[in-house]
Amino acid sequence: MQKVIKVLFKKKGLFDEEDALRVIEIASKKDAREIIVMCEQITDSARRRLWDYARGVQLMSDLTGEKRKVRVEILEGYVSDRVKGVEL
Repeated sequence: MQKVIKVLFKKKGLFDEEDALRVIEIASKKDAREIIVMCEQITDSARRRLWDYARGVQLMSDLTGEKRKVRVEILEGYVSDRVKGVEL
């Protein structure tokens, strides 16, 4: 059974496309299966960038016959100081 690697990213303020690219870079190095973004506000382009990455991983795994999938969850509105995660 394969271990699911979850990565939580936190950003106080506006989460933009540059932050999304940084998240994708870190998550791809860690081979994450779940990406959780906790932010106060997110731009549409950043949201689209994260979803495109998840869809791209799934398409590439279909082509190679691999069973790999990335789940993206976006928690918008409140950033908790108690939750441990990667600060952006």
